Amino acid sequence: MQEATHGARLPVGMLSAVKHAWTLNRSREAGKDKVMADHACPRIPGPSHRARVTADPAADAAVSLLTADDLRRALTRIAHEIIEQHPAPRPIVLVGMRTRGVPLAERLAALIEEIEGRRVPVGALDISLHRDDLAQRGVAPTVQPSDFPVSIDGAVVVLVDDVLFTGRSIRAALDALIDYGRPAAIQLAVLIDRGHRELPIRPDYVGKNVPTQRADDVRVHLSESDGADGVSIRNGAFQREEPHDGR
Repeated sequence: MQEATHGARLPVGMLSAVKHAWTLNRSREAGKDKVMADHACPRIPGPSHRARVTADPAADAAVSLLTADDLRRALTRIAHEIIEQHPAPRPIVLVGMRTRGVPLAERLAALIEEIEGRRVPVGALDISLHRDDLAQRGVAPTVQPSDFPVSIDGAVVVLVDDVLFTGRSIRAALDALIDYGRPAAIQLAVLIDRGHRELPIRPDYVGKNVPTQRADDVRVHLSESDGADGVSIRNGAFQREEPHDGR
């Protein structure tokens, strides 16, 4: 019988079985090593695996404070309050602060005429040259004409503005108003009082008191200038544009 030498070859079938068993064993060992490595040192997500933080689009949206009907009701209430405090024939002059204070004053005059039957004169006041922040702004103000159809001497002047904020614009309006005469009294009517006063100024007539954060942006929209009526507020933390001038 012939003995197998050192260099003898295994049969083909047996060689394939040996290779398969060896490969399977290596694969199992590699799997065990991977599991052990994962438990020993957890993978830290790279930049592509990290959760992305995005701004909430809803937080950037303006929230409605007053609808057109709400705005109309607020002005009607203010008109009634003015009539109650100053019945005829006491002279009253409504003076709107440019820009949105003027159409608000005209609406109040129309409501007073509708309620009481008397026409109250309406003036327009520009405060651009009386602001206390002209030096900080560093640009020449845009001056619009002031207009008074009647003398304000001895009359009750009701200043009308859209939003009352710090009170600095009202202070400027008082300075500007005195240049045109000596009223018997000066009162203030505002559609929105949002607080954060920096001067001792308080309105006599208010459409709505709105608690706000200082950085919030409150906007009054009127059909005369904006195509529709309403009041909205935008969260200042998500504001992408310059805020409205402080009042």
